[in-house]
Parts: sequence; C-alpha cells; structure tokens
Amino acid sequence: MDRLLRDELPPGRKADVKSLAAEAGISRQLFYSCDQGAPPGLYQDLAQEFARRLADRREAEETADSRDTQIERLKAGQATLKRRLSERDAEVAELKAFRQQAASRIAAQHAEIERLRRESTTSPNVRRLSVRPAEGD
Repeated sequence: MDRLLRDELPPGRKADVKSLAAEAGISRQLFYSCDQGAPPGLYQDLAQEFARRLADRREAEETADSRDTQIERLKAGQATLKRRLSERDAEVAELKAFRQQAASRIAAQHAEIERLRRESTTSPNVRRLSVRPAEGD
C-alpha cells in the first residue's frame, strides 16, 4: 500500500484497489463484501484505509497517481505535435507548389532561349558578333 501511495507503480498499474490486490497477490473480491447482508470482506478495512490515505493525499494536492498527470502532459504534448505537424505539412505543400512553379518557369525560359537561338541562326536580320579573346589569353 505504501509503495502505491508513494507513486512506485508497476507498469500498467495505477493507485487503486485493483493494483493493491495485485501487488498483495490476493483476489480483489476479498476487499469487498459480496452483498449488503454479508459480513465485510476479509480485507475490507485495508481497502477503506487505502481509500482514506489516497483521499488525504489528493486533498493535500499531492498526486497519488502520477499516471493521470503524465497522461495530461502527454495529451498536451500530442496536441502541440499535431499542430506543428500540420504547420509543417502546409509548409511542405507550399514549397512543393513553389518548386513546381519554378520548374515550369525554368522550362519556359529554356524553351524561349532555344527558340531565340534557332531564330538567330536562321534569320537574315540577325548578325552574329564575333567574340574577342580576353586580354591575357
């Protein structure tokens, strides 16, 4: 009981009677009476003590079940990660669109350059200038 109340919880357990019974190696039914007229369960007083101590800790603003705190922290982290992921997805989509647009512009410019080169070699109105070698060559 003390280990559970100190947050020394085994994996998959939380601070409750079910975990207390599992840690003690006894049936959970021994903590309760079968019906209202039956005698109390063999360990019912222990279950009541556990519940009282757990309530006392919670009233003192101590978290007896750090699992709940961890779940809330993980949920908040998950929400942050989902938001960041959607932002990244939007950024990736924007960059892909930009890349597509840039590739289209480059292809159009290349086609225009090729057209102008062909036109310059076949047109009688265009005169090619000779290139002088640079000084020092």
